[in-house]
Amino acid sequence: MPTVINICGLRFFFYSKDHEPVHVHVENADGEAKFEVEDEIKLVYNRGLKPKDLRFAIKIVAENQELIKTEWTKNQ
Repeated sequence: MPTVINICGLRFFFYSKDHEPVHVHVENADGEAKFEVEDEIKLVYNRGLKPKDLRFAIKIVAENQELIKTEWTKNQ
């Protein structure tokens, strides 16, 4: 499970050899969310992240979209 970003208690990661489309998981002590990271960022699910953490996660994914795609490609 390569970790791409670890910031403010949120860990952004994906599983090696994972299925398409490109996506990233985000977790903290409260729960986990999953975002598709293609042309647009799409929330796939949220299981327990608080609204403020979810908003922050979306911001971080948007700011690091190209990094996430690059790391995904390296690990597939």
